[in-house]
Amino acid sequence: MLALKRLIHNADSVVVLDNAALSRIATDRLHIPQPTFEQTNQLVSTVMSASTTTLRYPGYMNNDLVGIVASLIPTPRCHFLTTAYTPFSSEQVEKAKSIRKTTVLDVMRRLLQPKNRMVSTVPSKRSCYISVLDIIQGEADPTDVHKSLLRIRERRLASFIPWGPASIQVALSKKSPYVQTPHRVSGLMLANHTSIASLFKRTCDQYDKLRRRNAFLEQYRKFNMFADDLDEFDDSRNVVQELIDEYEACETPEYVNFGAKDTPMETF
Repeated sequence: MLALKRLIHNADSVVVLDNAALSRIATDRLHIPQPTFEQTNQLVSTVMSASTTTLRYPGYMNNDLVGIVASLIPTPRCHFLTTAYTPFSSEQVEKAKSIRKTTVLDVMRRLLQPKNRMVSTVPSKRSCYISVLDIIQGEADPTDVHKSLLRIRERRLASFIPWGPASIQVALSKKSPYVQTPHRVSGLMLANHTSIASLFKRTCDQYDKLRRRNAFLEQYRKFNMFADDLDEFDDSRNVVQELIDEYEACETPEYVNFGAKDTPMETF
């Protein structure tokens, strides 16, 4: 809870990954019955490497970190990003090496499937995308990308916020010549999705249970910040709740006026 407050106030963007989702992907996609930390960390390194390909192999767009962050985070507080990657493969697992042929449409469609997200969230009926950036690596024709975007829009595979542009941004990137992969095209999705609020709700519920019992708090009282009281915990809890409220407000057209009632009007 204390760390979340700092991430909300001090970070420009946060990529959220959790061990439960990573283990599920390793089991379902790589056919590893009991994934080790080394194997789940391999998934993390694959995603983080793919997220910087447009910086290492720059094109005419998304060639710096500021440009990537600005396109994904229209409002400063809602800066927690989810990821999806496809196709995964592993050198240590034979079953994972047999990957069917991938087209641009296949990759972009799979990136939108909840089972490929690397964070465990519980989307509601109102959950939607605030923004999406697909980084496509490999042999991708811009014409195929355009056709894929049309197909995704026709099938309504992604729902977006009612107060912003409903479009998927796509960046094409080269594959590293030093890494051999069995697939022609791979893709990473960086997305700002309102269902991330369910993860924060779960964290708050767990915190509330411990706080009611004052569990594990004695160690904190040894520090000067918590010597007199535990207000910092309660303040952090309120900050996280405000973030949850803002993500839920993002799902409505009234979000453009969110917080306006709390801000005094200036008169001239």
